[in-house]
Amino acid sequence: MEFGSSQVNSLPPYLFSIFQQKKRKLQEKGVDVIDLGIGAPDLPTPAFIIDRLIREVQNPQNHRYSPYGGCREFKEAVASFYQKHYGVSLDPDTEVMALVGSKEGIAHMIHAVIDPGDGVLIPDPGYPVYRSAVHLAKGKVISLPLNEERAFRPDFDSINEEDLQCAKVLLVNYPSNPTGATVSLETFKEVFDFAAQHQLCIMQDSAYDLVTFEDYKAPSLLQVPGAKHRSVEFGSLSKSFNMTGWRIGYVVGNEALIRALAVVKSNTDTSQFLAIQKAAAEALISDFRSVHENNQIYKERMEWMHTALKEIGMAAEKPRGTFFIWAKVPEGFSSQTFAEKMLDEAGVILTPGTAFGPNGEGFVRISLSVPIERLVQAVERMKRVQTEGDRG
Repeated sequence: MEFGSSQVNSLPPYLFSIFQQKKRKLQEKGVDVIDLGIGAPDLPTPAFIIDRLIREVQNPQNHRYSPYGGCREFKEAVASFYQKHYGVSLDPDTEVMALVGSKEGIAHMIHAVIDPGDGVLIPDPGYPVYRSAVHLAKGKVISLPLNEERAFRPDFDSINEEDLQCAKVLLVNYPSNPTGATVSLETFKEVFDFAAQHQLCIMQDSAYDLVTFEDYKAPSLLQVPGAKHRSVEFGSLSKSFNMTGWRIGYVVGNEALIRALAVVKSNTDTSQFLAIQKAAAEALISDFRSVHENNQIYKERMEWMHTALKEIGMAAEKPRGTFFIWAKVPEGFSSQTFAEKMLDEAGVILTPGTAFGPNGEGFVRISLSVPIERLVQAVERMKRVQTEGDRG
């Protein structure tokens, strides 16, 4: 007897979990696996955030349920961050909501705004949760191709009229996971104009907005004039403040969209632990020194890895954001076969590009979330395997 719903049973296996299973089996055999597949910072949560959490945990008032939309202090901190960082004004009461991580918020928002059969334009390649969330909501996944020739910016001309007729949501993600692509405010203006022309609401996943290099500063979609009329933006403290396990994020923007999300969330969760929200507020009103220090570490890793990949014949653009490198696989391999070879023969986990959609074929995503010494070891192993393959 099948106990899962048809939507659950027809959902493809989560490729990341498959690679983690292989990792465990290799480790049980004594293999030292270097995991460059996981998208989680290895750096610690800043001490000042932990100190605030400890103080708040000791306050019995914080052991109660949180307001469904998040506590006032956290929402005001989000609004303050947007004002200072982007020059965008937000009403904490109606245009800001706390999330149990932006991943949860995106999945719930899909359920909040589409009916079965409604189309959602999602980046291809893109974060796998976009595709699975649409599937579980019985929507129609419409691929929005991101190609190297366009620097992984949306190719709206490739979408056919039939798909546009059923489309209700346009989902974008910059800085991009997995490609590391970044855009200017001009691209967001093009996104908004396209959505307005076709009466779409926009969801921008801004999880990596603060993980940037050199003088690049990621824009906010809400900086586009009028964007709040049809847009929301999702943010996370996971990547910028190394708080992945804390599960704290936010959504900002259109009041009606946030109100719809509130209906779903109030019927499925009761927001995040108050002490975590208040510690996260402390992070958002800080001087961001810890963020800049983290970015310098990621930049050093990125520079080294980018050069090393070039030396072993793997072409990749140098990213200006995220802690990922989107690299081409060597000739003669698919994304999957190359990733499997590296895991089985080198003990190095790389994420095949096809984990992020069909348009990811020919690439692997390499995470910079390990110390540079481990990156050196990983490249040495990859080079050895490739050399042995050439000899064979």
